[in-house]
Amino acid sequence: MSRLVVVSNRVPLPHDAARAGGLAVALRSSLEETGGMWFGWSGKRVRGESGERHVERDGNIRYVTVDLSWVDFEAYYNGFANRTLWPLLHFRMDLVDYNRETWAGYLHVNALFADRLANELCEDDIIWVQDYHLIPLAQRLRERGVGNRIGFFLHVPMPSSDLLAALPAHRELFAALSSYDLVGFQTVRDLERFQDYVRLFGGGKVVTQGELETSDGRRFRAGAFPISIDTRGIARQAEAAVRKQSVQRLRASLTNRELAIGVDRLDYSKGLPERFRAFERYLERHPDQRGHLTFLQIAPPSRGEVPEYQALRRTLEGLAGHINGLHSSPDWTPVRYVNRDFSHDVLTGFYRAADIALVTPLRDGMNLVAKEFVASQDVEDPGVLVLSRFAGAANELREALQVNPYDIDGVADALAIARTMPLAERRERWRAMMATLERHDIVAWRQSYLGALAGA
Repeated sequence: MSRLVVVSNRVPLPHDAARAGGLAVALRSSLEETGGMWFGWSGKRVRGESGERHVERDGNIRYVTVDLSWVDFEAYYNGFANRTLWPLLHFRMDLVDYNRETWAGYLHVNALFADRLANELCEDDIIWVQDYHLIPLAQRLRERGVGNRIGFFLHVPMPSSDLLAALPAHRELFAALSSYDLVGFQTVRDLERFQDYVRLFGGGKVVTQGELETSDGRRFRAGAFPISIDTRGIARQAEAAVRKQSVQRLRASLTNRELAIGVDRLDYSKGLPERFRAFERYLERHPDQRGHLTFLQIAPPSRGEVPEYQALRRTLEGLAGHINGLHSSPDWTPVRYVNRDFSHDVLTGFYRAADIALVTPLRDGMNLVAKEFVASQDVEDPGVLVLSRFAGAANELREALQVNPYDIDGVADALAIARTMPLAERRERWRAMMATLERHDIVAWRQSYLGALAGA
């Protein structure tokens, strides 16, 4: 059986397993099945040159990581990946910061990864590259004579072709995707947008749905493979987590009030200011419900060096203070805003303790929090999912209360509906969503993608 090689920007090492998210768990399970290697950045920034190699082994998995210099980190990661590609791929051209220096740094690090990875490969390895940090990697590997089967999966959205074409280096960047044998997207809509780009701006053509041809005649495959979760595992984890002290303290602190929860990395794509304003509008539009619902937003900081993220944090702190100052009572604080991370098992306990989940990103490739909330619920007394229609998960979780996150009044009213929804309706909606997640779990996702890659 061929060995699987997973490549990602960051590598979750064995000692990080307790804090690993659903994707890391799924990829690790794939590697354990066949034996394999996980390759990527070590997370270390050094003053010298990039490229120092580190190797760990855990069972039949080798973890191979390389260090990056501060200069390469700033250009590749903080620069082109997160100040150019991230806003572009989330439809935010107003935040795209493009310059040739960070573009050159992005290409340099991908070439460095290709140099180091090529030396680690066996002839029949199957290579699975993850996300927008590494779009040019297959092209660089091909230049080094690597003929292995290589797949790519984009975890974030694919925007419209007009937005992609606004990037000065778009032809060189997105042409690199043709070096993969299979390019995977989260939704059919993402696939269609990419096909439009290839046809309108990429100089290629769509042979059939999911089969594309470049201007020089190279053909490659593309498809939609919605990522999912370990549905049964999370359900068991959440049921056990209710006995954890942190979960019990949360429930006790509510003093019999209901709980709405949001869990998001601190990022402008998540629609957090709009969510805070919608909760305040809920308090204003539904005064009869005031004092009955507490909103807990967990938002661990990320990319703290980027000015847009610093500004977002200040905005949320101001909104939380404003809402609490205006609407609190001596025994009730409407908004709890927490800037720290929690282990995955604790979070599933929080999901199970919550009556409502607010998952309202302005744009999201999938959003696994929505799926994990559903899987975490009590069968007899499930909570209600309020879900942005602009999250990829909305295509599968159709029984959620779907909202437009830009419509503050609409989200506010959905909160009121969720809080007063009859038990029979909550059960009916939850059962339908849970059935979808049981059919299309993380195992089905990776088998579907890897099966398509094997046949590409």
